[in-house]
Amino acid sequence: MKTVVITGGTDGIGKALAALRLQRGDTVVVIGRSAEKGQAFLGAARELGAGERAFFVRADLSLTAESSRAVAEITARFPVVDTLVLCARHYRTERVETAEGFEENFALFYLSRYLLGHGLAASLEKADNPVVVNVAGPGASLSVVNWDDLELRRGYHGGTALGQGGKLNDLLGVAFAEKYGASGIRYVLIHPGVTATGFSGVYDARTLEHINAMKKSAKPVEAALPPITTALDAPPAQPLSAFVEGRRISVEDRSFDPSAARRLQAITEKLLPAR
Repeated sequence: MKTVVITGGTDGIGKALAALRLQRGDTVVVIGRSAEKGQAFLGAARELGAGERAFFVRADLSLTAESSRAVAEITARFPVVDTLVLCARHYRTERVETAEGFEENFALFYLSRYLLGHGLAASLEKADNPVVVNVAGPGASLSVVNWDDLELRRGYHGGTALGQGGKLNDLLGVAFAEKYGASGIRYVLIHPGVTATGFSGVYDARTLEHINAMKKSAKPVEAALPPITTALDAPPAQPLSAFVEGRRISVEDRSFDPSAARRLQAITEKLLPAR
């Protein structure tokens, strides 16, 4: 039995994964912003006879203070965390800044994953076979990163924000593996393919039409789980690995450049202490 922490665990892939891990006997901690959905998760766990192994942490992960609070709450209750699965993200057609002044995609899709991973690293290090699974979509070119405007104050587009966020998570994985790989934590980047999830977001009419068309040909949520469960049950031996629809891709090419990862790490460290 493992202790599994899942962000975005009240919808889509995260929700399906949480139910599966409960059925397999794990303790599952779900982080989400909706109290109603959190209670629904706990109710479903009780129906499975797994209520004592299900926990919900309410947090708006687009706020760095809330991400840090979630880390503190989890570490206080669970000194050992075996697995961290990062799923939460939210599309925005229009650029929105959080109450802390960050562009929302950058805050939710990147900063929260940075804070959760590093914040739970000490708990992960205590596990026998710890792994972080980042469901983000690895493999894009570094050219999608707007180094001079990471929060897209100029020329914002929702798709651009998500595309850049995926690449930032690649670089997050590189830097994380460089820092913690020797301690035994494995970092796995996964793109499960286009999946018929809730497609959390706020869309304009044109984008919504495109999303609805995608849903018709998207794979069911259950079909997206096998690569993730494989990573949880038998993570690769290497500190960092990446998979696209179950196919392993190289993390040795220029798109996973360690110097770019260190650059992003330095930028992030400067941003966060001031908040």
